[in-house]
Amino acid sequence: MILYMGQKNYALLLAPLGILLCGLTMLSAKDYATGQLDFAYWPYLLTLIVAVGLIQAILRRIGADTWLFYCVLLLLSVGLVMIARLAPDLFIPQLRWAIIGLLMFLLVLRFDQVILKLTSYQYILGLACLTVLGLPLFFGTEIGGSLNWLVFGSFQVQPSEFGKILLVFFLAGFLSDHASVLKLPRYKLLFWRLPPPRFLAPLLSIWGMALVMFVVQRDLGSALLFFGIAVLMTYIATGMMSYVAMAFGFFAMSGILSYNLFNHVRVRLAIWLDPWADPTGMAYQVVQSLFAFGSGGVWGVGFGQGSPRFIPEVHTDFIFSAIAEELGLIGSWLLLLVYALFFFRAVKIALACRGEDKILLGLGVGIAFFLQTFIIVAGVTKFLPLTGITLPFVSYGGSSMVSGFILLGILAALSRRKNGGETA
Repeated sequence: MILYMGQKNYALLLAPLGILLCGLTMLSAKDYATGQLDFAYWPYLLTLIVAVGLIQAILRRIGADTWLFYCVLLLLSVGLVMIARLAPDLFIPQLRWAIIGLLMFLLVLRFDQVILKLTSYQYILGLACLTVLGLPLFFGTEIGGSLNWLVFGSFQVQPSEFGKILLVFFLAGFLSDHASVLKLPRYKLLFWRLPPPRFLAPLLSIWGMALVMFVVQRDLGSALLFFGIAVLMTYIATGMMSYVAMAFGFFAMSGILSYNLFNHVRVRLAIWLDPWADPTGMAYQVVQSLFAFGSGGVWGVGFGQGSPRFIPEVHTDFIFSAIAEELGLIGSWLLLLVYALFFFRAVKIALACRGEDKILLGLGVGIAFFLQTFIIVAGVTKFLPLTGITLPFVSYGGSSMVSGFILLGILAALSRRKNGGETA
């Protein structure tokens, strides 16, 4: 029985690895990559496969959840195949980032007890988070219309991807320690009953930084992500809708003020409301994305048969549009179901943990993945204004890949038997 379960666990790895190898074989055989995808990637691919097998063995040995790892491998395989299809010259760099991400995942598992105790240093984490998010304001470089990158020669890093890790740790520690105070507010302001200012100030700082990211850095995606994580984790910890109402009131008033003061905010809203007013100009990406969804239909036009390169930067922000065009509604929904399963497992792991800080930490990580997926999918389908964030583990991006595997490592660490989590 034990031998059968072990074989079953390893057999599940065949699906994501099969997607990856079959996709690359199709690209090589039909030369969709215009000759740019050669066999130079094989050493990196073999390293990735060996690392996956090693991590699977480690997860089973320590009694950690393996379904999260399966979900991520499926997403990673789809992402790698699509990047090889859309931007062949970036395929090897993405493979390298995936290997680095797996290494970071192993490091988190190795030092999990030290890392999970970081919630005790909540104010240091809060200051570190604000510092990391504020670095682009002074040293940032504008790329793709957003001032959210730090550039060191040929190396680029997006601080917000690592800031969200600090944010989740900070909120898990702060809310677990002060939930009782936040539930018993002492002061009244209009319709809201508020706690003492020193307990409310950290939350206001996070909301304020989200607004700064939107207005100054022009990074709506990260602003919505950070704001959403803070609001949802606060509601989970306190159960009070008054904080949710206050947060949205703050964001709405700030948004109205920003709309009247800053032209780029007005442009972003105009594109969202009516992209057809300027389909070949500012709204070109959104319009082409909608065409891609329409062309794909239910079943898609077939892998390699679409024209996703009409969308600028399709391998980053708009990779979901390319998937929808070539794999159709069915393929898109299957991908979203993998994200849904990932979120379900994350919540299940969090609720099985001992200690409120670990519960909030696990829920925070799950919320971060859920919100990031929702925001970018909603942006490319025009449900929300267009945002510049990545689809986790699928879009091209080193910062996103590494931070995603760090968060995955935290969930795996929480699921270990000795931490009170459940196993797969």
